[in-house]
Amino acid sequence: MDVATQTKLINRELSLLEFNQRVLAQARDGSVPLLERLRFLCISSGNLDEFFEIRVAGIKQLQERSPNSISTDGMKPAEQLAAIHARASRLVSEQYACLDELLLQLTAAGVQFVPRREWLNETRQWLERYFEQEVEPVLTPLALDPSRPFPRIQNKSLNFVVRLQGEDAYGREASLAIIQAPRSLPRIVMLPRDDSPVQRFVMLSAIIEEFVPRLFEGMHISSCHQFRVTRNSDLFVDEEEADDLRRALEGELVHRRYASAVRLETVTDCPPDLVNFLARHFGIGELDIYRVPSPVNLHRLSALYDLIQRAELKYPTFAPSLPRRLDDARDMFAAIRKSDLLLHHPFHSFAPVVDFLRQAASDSRVLAIKQTLYRTGADSAIVDALVQAAHAGKDVTVVIELRARFDEEANIGLSDRLHEAGAHVMYGVVGYKTHAKLAMVARREADGIRRYCHLGTGNYHSRTARGYTDYGLFTCDPDIGQDVHEVFMQLTSLTQKPRLNCLLQSPFDLHRAMLQKLQREADHARAGKPARVILKMNALVEPEAIEALYAASQAGVIIDLIVRGICALRPGVLGVSDRIRVRSIVGRFLEHSRVFYFENGGDPEIYCSSADWMDRNFFRRVEIAFPIRRQKYRDDILRDLETYLQDNCQAWELDANGAYARVTSEGESGRCAQTELLEAYTAGRPREE
Repeated sequence: MDVATQTKLINRELSLLEFNQRVLAQARDGSVPLLERLRFLCISSGNLDEFFEIRVAGIKQLQERSPNSISTDGMKPAEQLAAIHARASRLVSEQYACLDELLLQLTAAGVQFVPRREWLNETRQWLERYFEQEVEPVLTPLALDPSRPFPRIQNKSLNFVVRLQGEDAYGREASLAIIQAPRSLPRIVMLPRDDSPVQRFVMLSAIIEEFVPRLFEGMHISSCHQFRVTRNSDLFVDEEEADDLRRALEGELVHRRYASAVRLETVTDCPPDLVNFLARHFGIGELDIYRVPSPVNLHRLSALYDLIQRAELKYPTFAPSLPRRLDDARDMFAAIRKSDLLLHHPFHSFAPVVDFLRQAASDSRVLAIKQTLYRTGADSAIVDALVQAAHAGKDVTVVIELRARFDEEANIGLSDRLHEAGAHVMYGVVGYKTHAKLAMVARREADGIRRYCHLGTGNYHSRTARGYTDYGLFTCDPDIGQDVHEVFMQLTSLTQKPRLNCLLQSPFDLHRAMLQKLQREADHARAGKPARVILKMNALVEPEAIEALYAASQAGVIIDLIVRGICALRPGVLGVSDRIRVRSIVGRFLEHSRVFYFENGGDPEIYCSSADWMDRNFFRRVEIAFPIRRQKYRDDILRDLETYLQDNCQAWELDANGAYARVTSEGESGRCAQTELLEAYTAGRPREE
């Protein structure tokens, strides 16, 4: 984009911080159950960790190699880093204020974190025994002197800097020591229950701080302070040069733990000289330092959620439903042959996806199974089914993405299992992450070989399917089956760009197709025909797509964008985006489905996809968008989208300045989209036969 258009875009990093602010708002929402509020606080903290590990780390690298480069919104790297520090500092401050609120309310609810100043003799004695038996044996205090340099500090680990006075056993004067808390130690310790109904807990950091003198017998402890360092966690592998991508990644995973530092967190009472000492050692500046109350890692508080088994402090449980056709279906293939099947998770169960592959593994008429895997979880029923199929003699081909961020190690382990079972395991295409969600089963039937396919917007991950909203389509449509076959052929061999009948694929034609469809809507609007666009996705940042949306708005197209996270588009700018509305839904479930609706002059089209509208998804990933051909399902999806657009409980609207405001009912009855969808899919919505 040229200089004149740069101000039309919102900075993507600041937009991502605004998303974390919306997550934090859930933690401060009194209508949300108390332990769920704590979980949202932990999510906002974990999100912020990843933001520094990946996004801030990338900007710092850009600053080193190209300090005068300009982002699409017109900011230099140094300007972005300064703006990030200012915004992130406010967010962190609010996170700890939220923690204080939640701890008070947890105490009132009978869940108490006992601070050191309130440890009674019996409690202290129990904790001292716990320290002796469980903590001290795995701690290695490291004094600092010329013969013992500063130790290597792992990414995001809990550490303590200790100021000492006195001489050690060899007569050497001691001044500083570092204590690293192993990741194996639980960060929350439950105290023994007594007759009181109150459940009491103590933070590991408090235990170490209380009993740290035991680690330095004969020395005087002047002070002990927590700190944590965040490191660059983006892996670099030169795929063109690497002979073995897997082995290269394994080496990078070790490097990730000790890569360059991008953030230092210290407790607020850490003296300035110690903060400066740590900052010098890690090679970071003032904008990289965050002084916070204890504990330095809020994300680890998420362990409390599973430790407390009290239903009234959590969201009500629900049983995901099934389309009626699958209620008693023992033959998934017969159910799919009848007509397409659409699942909307988590309102619909993920079990049919697992059943589909399990039946394929045991069906003597199934010849081959092909599957893409991006994130599946360590104990994956999907992988179990693929292993079973390979053992049963099926031809099993799995395209597994080793570079799925933070799942690299798990995916290497899964690839080992599949290799050992006899499956063909491919690692995708050099330079392009395979992010498409595809499964295909080739089955010999009376009239020949039929292809049964599952295409989805989300990962083949049973656990996240219970908390992420995603669509999944089962079909044996010959056109789609042929297209899925062509995509797998292109992924596993050296064929040219596939010729597809109905699927759209990145990096080839998805971007161009979306721009053409937006242009078509603009033409319809100018011709006085129905013209409307509804797009639902996780992120919208690609400049050409944003320009096309602006152009469609100016032509008269009504555009509703449901963008959960980053949105670089500025809505409501006079003469540019008057007809564009942007909203974000943040609630119990993570909005993850990508849906593209085009009114098309009265002949609507709907595509579901694995792709957000980002440069990486359009140009550097293998992605798929698939059409919803069955009218009933187009109606269902449109009704779902309209439900999101009518939400006035968990919706936020974006203004032209990049700020989000929570949508309120203003006297109307409250409408929560996720609650309505849950009720509709599990009970209220008429189900197909």
